[in-house]
Amino acid sequence: MQPASSGRRRFHLTVPIKFALACAIALAWLLFSIILSRPWMQGLSEATHPLFALVAITFIAYVPGAMNAFLVASLLLDRRPRRYAPAVYPGVTVLIAAYQEERAIATTIATIAEEDYAGPLEVLILNDGSTDRTVALAQQAIAALALPSNRQFRLIDYPVNQGKAAVLNLGLEHASHDLIVTIDGDSRLNPDALTDIVERILSDPEGTAAVAGAILVRNSRESIMTGVQEWDYFHGIAAVKRMQSMYHGTLVAQGAFSIYRKQALIDVGGWPECVGEDIVLSWALLNRDHRIGYAEDAIAWTDAPATYKQFAKQRHRWSRGMIEALNQYEVLLFKPRLSMMFIWWNLLFIPLDLAYTFLFFPGVIAAVFFGIYWIAGPMTLAVLPLAAVWNIIIYRIQSKMFKKQGLKVRHNPLGFVVYLFFYTLMMQPICVWGYVSEILSLRKTWGTK
Repeated sequence: MQPASSGRRRFHLTVPIKFALACAIALAWLLFSIILSRPWMQGLSEATHPLFALVAITFIAYVPGAMNAFLVASLLLDRRPRRYAPAVYPGVTVLIAAYQEERAIATTIATIAEEDYAGPLEVLILNDGSTDRTVALAQQAIAALALPSNRQFRLIDYPVNQGKAAVLNLGLEHASHDLIVTIDGDSRLNPDALTDIVERILSDPEGTAAVAGAILVRNSRESIMTGVQEWDYFHGIAAVKRMQSMYHGTLVAQGAFSIYRKQALIDVGGWPECVGEDIVLSWALLNRDHRIGYAEDAIAWTDAPATYKQFAKQRHRWSRGMIEALNQYEVLLFKPRLSMMFIWWNLLFIPLDLAYTFLFFPGVIAAVFFGIYWIAGPMTLAVLPLAAVWNIIIYRIQSKMFKKQGLKVRHNPLGFVVYLFFYTLMMQPICVWGYVSEILSLRKTWGTK
């Protein structure tokens, strides 16, 4: 596939140059932060100990500030590569691991049947020992479809629950095509999502073994918790994946909606048996020197956890998955690849979450209720301008993408305010709980997606 000539040559910065520029901007912000924080450092050192002050301010202010500066710079430098339509669209097998999905499975099947994908499409619904009406409703939904000859929907019923990774690997054995898409049992695809994600994996650089789709929250009106997560998926997760793919290093092709090359999956042994199977699988692909991309306009809508308890279980699982991946693929920390910086980036979340949980949040309480500004005080407000810049940039980027897709950003100001000021308060203690659970090898449960 060749791009059409635009008649005008655009100025082009290579990925290493963009990386160097983003690093320079992050370093400049770090130096500025160090200069600005000298009174804070001095005061905290006198009140506690110089080493404590250095560690606290490093992980409360310096490191997250530099990371956000790098992110902002990368987003400003990012120019998404074009997708090209192939002359003939290849066959795709969609795997849906379904467990207790009676509320959603029929709608999920119907939305996939409505996809405008032009190539052969095989959809395998893998029932993982559901005890509700998942099987009956899936059978009814399939029977109601009027399918063209190049489309096939099939239910494979495994009567005993084996776990998501196990049924996906069994489904992989039945897959007829070389491109494999995974979708959660309650996901809803945009009508052109399959077309967009297939075009992306075909258009991306050689060595791309997987591409993560864009996951957005469908049930944002259900509760304040889902309203907050709408902004996390729309702003935070999307921005990070966009940045990582820019440097050819998307760290997670999430199971909710991603595409993989079948042979690459086979080469790494398929999905591993663990709570964070999509994270560990992604790192296994990176360990084989494969590339993982990101299709920002291939959209799947998911139901986010509606209560704080459900949210805590989900993020606890995600945190355990990151530790699982680090334990199995610590070699990635030392691979001479530009994108491997993001493995170190993820590793930094452990001390960051610890610092915020055990230092900053108690410092906020001390400042608000007791007037003690050792940890949280006027100096910590210096990060707000950068946070505002970051949110404005990603909002404009995402809004532009939405407009191209014929979508509109929903009005959700309360969710945004809670996301901006309180989301880390809700999430980081959960992450610490997940790290500790995995390090201590506590019993693993799926919890919620």
